[in-house]
Amino acid sequence: MGKLLSLLSRDDSNCCAAKSYDVFLDFENAAPTDTEREVYDEVERVLKESEIVLEEIQIYKGANKEIREAIADPSPEVQAKAWAAVLPLVIKLKRCYEHSLELDKIVPKLLGQLVGGKLNPTQHLETQQALVKQLAEILEFVLKFDEYKMKTPAIQNDFSYYRRIVSRQRVDSTENMLVSTELANRMSLFYAHATPMLKVLSEATSKFVNDNADDVQNTTETLGTMAKVCLRMLENPKLLQQIEREETQMLVLRVMVGLVILYDHVHPVGAFARGAHVDVKGCVRLLQAQPAIKAEPLLNALRYTTKHLNEENTPKNIRNMLAA
Repeated sequence: MGKLLSLLSRDDSNCCAAKSYDVFLDFENAAPTDTEREVYDEVERVLKESEIVLEEIQIYKGANKEIREAIADPSPEVQAKAWAAVLPLVIKLKRCYEHSLELDKIVPKLLGQLVGGKLNPTQHLETQQALVKQLAEILEFVLKFDEYKMKTPAIQNDFSYYRRIVSRQRVDSTENMLVSTELANRMSLFYAHATPMLKVLSEATSKFVNDNADDVQNTTETLGTMAKVCLRMLENPKLLQQIEREETQMLVLRVMVGLVILYDHVHPVGAFARGAHVDVKGCVRLLQAQPAIKAEPLLNALRYTTKHLNEENTPKNIRNMLAA
């Protein structure tokens, strides 16, 4: 097992006391215990698929050229060329959407292990580091996917073109359709959202809380504690130097932001209200100290994908810090 996380004390205030959270959570080397193994293996299968999905969305090129030519030239040859360019892209988009359904199913199982029961949030983090690491990897995947998706308007253009052609040709038989009409409708709603994977993750987490009403406080406290630990790992030089790989630092940064966003969606009053179990101000300051290429997508995630930022009980200084 990796280095053991030891939270020295439990802090329910909004400030992040260094003494309480100067700890190291091993995102690089944590290995599952026997009690974690069953859920760990199930989550790991989904995470392996996440790697493939992320690579496909990262290198997605789109068929803008072929679609423009097809719109300008109705000849069968040009139309066939555009159709041939779009079809493999639709297969990729279908795969990404279907993966979001897998995330939707696996997240409640993972949360079910990390919150509630006889253990308090601190004890879960101490004894289930491999599952905590997997939650971190899901958060990183979600934020990366949505970042790439926002940079790729061709995704919606390609799928819209596909749907127009299918509708025009009245392709209704299963053998001639890559995507059924019902599935196409769901995919359109998915890709229409600015951050579709984050929406899936937030809704899966909220559903878990709704289905497990007794664990609301445990869930939000676990998310908040993890966010504080991530913040201290990046603030404290002694903790930071224990991270062996540079890409892990970026993972911790993304995970910290993802946890704040999840907390904001799950907690009744959100992450920005006074007394919340997350140090939003500290997180924003840390992000603002990073190079813009790293920080801006994450700051935008806090600005535009949180739920309570613009509500009246959000302190003015936090709204000012996150002003675009």
